[in-house]
Amino acid sequence: MASRLQERYNSEIKPALEAEFPKNKMLTAKLNKVVISVGAGEAMKDSKLMQNIQDTISLIAGQRAVKVIAKKSVAGFKVREGYPVGIKVTLRGEQMYNFLDKLCSVALPRVKDFRGLNRNGFDGRGNFNFGLDEQLMFPEVVYDDIIKTHGMNISVGTTANDDAEAYKLLELVGIPFSKGRV
Repeated sequence: MASRLQERYNSEIKPALEAEFPKNKMLTAKLNKVVISVGAGEAMKDSKLMQNIQDTISLIAGQRAVKVIAKKSVAGFKVREGYPVGIKVTLRGEQMYNFLDKLCSVALPRVKDFRGLNRNGFDGRGNFNFGLDEQLMFPEVVYDDIIKTHGMNISVGTTANDDAEAYKLLELVGIPFSKGRV
């Protein structure tokens, strides 16, 4: 069974994009992947806190998150090769659509004084990056199970070739952008 957002993409969003950006139908912009990542910071040395972050991100994403290991030692950051430096999870397919649907319709409206996501998060190649300050906006997260609140970075990868097409795709998907200049 396809997710609600995936069905909406096939029935409404894709035809709207084909009408606005007329070209080969196989080149119509679509969502490619969503990457959720958390930098460990002080959790590097605390394995219990690192495991708690990993469990929280896995619960939010609906897929098991993995630890990111340092490839090189950096003395300035007190990082040794092989230390865990963060957590990430890559979502594709149905889980990606489910996560974006939950993010747009449930999590972001729960943020106090939310005025939309900054439009400057596009990278020039059709990908959008933004950060969230804490994980408590997601309904799966139980406040009592959290050792320490943390933020997360979310990268939405699209197959669009430019930012204008990617912006229109994400706007039709339902991502709330702030009102203001691009």
